[in-house]
Amino acid sequence: MATIEIDEDSGFCFGVVTAIQKAEAELDKSGHLYCLGDIVHNSDEVERLKNKGLVTITHDDLRKLHNVKVLLRAHGEPPETYAIARDNGIEIIDATCPVVLKLQRRIHARYIDSEHPNTQIVIYGKLGHAEVNGLVGQTNGEAVVVENIDGLDRIDYSRDIALYSQTTKSLQGFKEIEKEISHRKGGQGFESFDTICRSVANRIPKIKEFARRHDAVIFVCGKKSSNGKILFAECREANANTFMVTNESEIDVEQLIGKESIGICGATSTPRWLMNRIKEAIESKL
Repeated sequence: MATIEIDEDSGFCFGVVTAIQKAEAELDKSGHLYCLGDIVHNSDEVERLKNKGLVTITHDDLRKLHNVKVLLRAHGEPPETYAIARDNGIEIIDATCPVVLKLQRRIHARYIDSEHPNTQIVIYGKLGHAEVNGLVGQTNGEAVVVENIDGLDRIDYSRDIALYSQTTKSLQGFKEIEKEISHRKGGQGFESFDTICRSVANRIPKIKEFARRHDAVIFVCGKKSSNGKILFAECREANANTFMVTNESEIDVEQLIGKESIGICGATSTPRWLMNRIKEAIESKL
C-alpha cells in the first residue's frame, strides 16, 4: 500500500480564509448572500458555498441590484464598484485581502503624486484578472498591464516608469520584467516595487521540496487559478510525475500504480477538505 501525504503548507491563503469566513458568517445568519465573482478560483468550493446560499454575480448584475448585501472577494475591486454600491444602496461586505488593499493604496498614491506627474504605472500581471482590474482602477484605467516580456512594447519609454506586480505572480517573472525595463530605460527614470505576496511566493521552495520527496504528486487546482498554474509548474519541474486534477473524478489511477509514495498538494485557492477527499479516493482505488 502506497504512503499518501497531504502537504501541510498547501491550501487557502489567509486572504481566502477570511473571505470564506465572512461569507459563511452571513450565510449562517441570513441563508443568502451575493458575491461579486467567484469567491475563490475553485469550482468545488464555489459549489459548496452555493449550496449554503451564496449567489455569484457579475458586474452587470451588480448594477441591477438594490438594497442587498454583496461580498467583495479577496482579489479586491476598483473604485467604480464601490460607487455603484453606494448609488444602489448595496451593503458591502469587504473581504479584500489586506495585502491587495495595501497595494491598491500604494498605486493610487503614486498615480496622484504631484511630485511625479508624468510617471507611467506598469503592472506585471494577468490581463483581465480580478486583482489586476482592481489595481488598474486605482489609476482611472491608465496603468499599463504586461503579462510577459512580449508585452513590454506597449510601454512608453519616454516617460518615467513605476513597476508593480500582481500579488500572486512569480518572483522570477517579476525580476525578468524588471531587468528588461531597466535595460530599455538605461537605468534612468525607472523604479520597481516587488509587491508579490510572500505567503504565496514562499510556497514555491516548500512545494518543490515536497514534490521531490514523493514518487508521484497529485496537484489539486481549479482551472481558473493563476497561482495554481505557477505552483503546478514548479511542482512539475521538481517531479516529472506530477499530475493536475480539479477533483477526485479526474484521478487516473494508472499513473499511480507501483508508486510507493504519493504526495497531494495544491494552490492557495484549493480547500483542505478537497485534498482530503482526493486522498480518500486514491486509497479506495489502489
